[in-house]
Amino acid sequence: MPQRLPPANSERLSAIIESILFVAEEPVDVGVLAQTLHRPEDDVELALMDLAERCEEGGTRLQRTGELVQLVTAPECGPYVERFLGLEYRQRLSSATLETLAIVAYKQPVTRAAVEAVRGVNSDGAIASLIARGLVEEVGKAPGPGRPSLLGTTIKFLEHFGLKDPTDLPPLGIGNGVTAIADAVDAEDAGHDEEEDEALEEAVTAE
Repeated sequence: MPQRLPPANSERLSAIIESILFVAEEPVDVGVLAQTLHRPEDDVELALMDLAERCEEGGTRLQRTGELVQLVTAPECGPYVERFLGLEYRQRLSSATLETLAIVAYKQPVTRAAVEAVRGVNSDGAIASLIARGLVEEVGKAPGPGRPSLLGTTIKFLEHFGLKDPTDLPPLGIGNGVTAIADAVDAEDAGHDEEEDEALEEAVTAE
């Protein structure tokens, strides 16, 4: 019979959460943490704030999207981790895909029509490429005729670009979102090269 654990100790709560997130293969829901630790979600939220603060001085960061949290590599440590894992030779996103990603990131949730209105061209291929990479996903339906899909960035987008939260995107200020994202995160992409990206965009657009 499984051992019945008492509620997690308040003084060690953030450390216990850190251990759970360290071994978790996927982002963990805050509610699941509260249930696992037999503690109110308010206590878990305070512990997460403490953990996030402690992580700022180390090699990991607490990343959050909505109610999902996970530990990720600190951006400044990323290149060395990639070298250790043999992932340092990563290819860039194509300019069209990067532009589309920037529009989604800064205007989310956003419809395909709104993306195309900003870009001025058909964006089906670029959006399909981003969805295939797991950087963009459908996050809901817009009100009105046809109920078009709303697009937003994913937690993989945050991982990929070393962000803790969508609000960590650099302010637009002077220039556009493409420049802001490219300058902040080097616009790198793992596992696809630009020729593959453009070929996918052309194939989807032609359908």
